[in-house]
Amino acid sequence: MTHLTTHVLDAATGNPAAEVSVVLAHASGGAVTAEAAGAIVAHGATDADGRLALGPETLEPGDYTLTFLTGEYFAARDTPTFHPYVAVTFTVDGSGRHLHVPLLLSPFAYSTYRGS
Repeated sequence: MTHLTTHVLDAATGNPAAEVSVVLAHASGGAVTAEAAGAIVAHGATDADGRLALGPETLEPGDYTLTFLTGEYFAARDTPTFHPYVAVTFTVDGSGRHLHVPLLLSPFAYSTYRGS
């Protein structure tokens, strides 16, 4: 099992958010950009159920950022949005526990939490 999973739900439609691009990177105090490509740990896109397993089997302790490219997701659906991306920064404590970072998304708001 991969160490980190996510699930994105489009709260505006009540459906899983398929094809949301997601980037996992070492946190560097700023947004993930092409210039910071060396910091990228893994990337992928959510499946038809809005789910994605990402990264290596184990993440080293430290701070990471999970960036959801929400602007691309909404643009593909011709839906205006306020957030071009959502960046969730969190700490991996080295306990080896599985991490689940869900995202509840709408065009003008989002929420997240540490899932199980």
